[in-house]
Amino acid sequence: MAPQSSGLEGRRHGALCYDRSARSAGVFTLMPNIKQQKKRMRTAADERLQNLRYRSTVKSLTRRLERAVSEGDEQTVAAEHRELVRWIDKAASRGALHRNAAGRKKAQAARLVAGGSGS
Repeated sequence: MAPQSSGLEGRRHGALCYDRSARSAGVFTLMPNIKQQKKRMRTAADERLQNLRYRSTVKSLTRRLERAVSEGDEQTVAAEHRELVRWIDKAASRGALHRNAAGRKKAQAARLVAGGSGS
């Protein structure tokens, strides 16, 4: 006679009990039961949102710079470029952007301002 399934195959020791098929279907989300880990999840969520704000602002400022370059106003281009570089440096210093990605974005902006191939 074949052994009966106890329904415990999906459990992991030391963690919350769940069924693997239910977990992959998105039925259960693992929630920590330790106070410090609950706090860590909250702060990580806040940090993710803040990083998203930095990256989004960099993208918006890049579009504003492209628009200013297409319009041809040199004062606006200089101001937008200065603002974009400032935000890229902020994002890189806090880790929202990798430093190589930040350098690449600044180089692209400089090429755009100089009139080169800026994409």
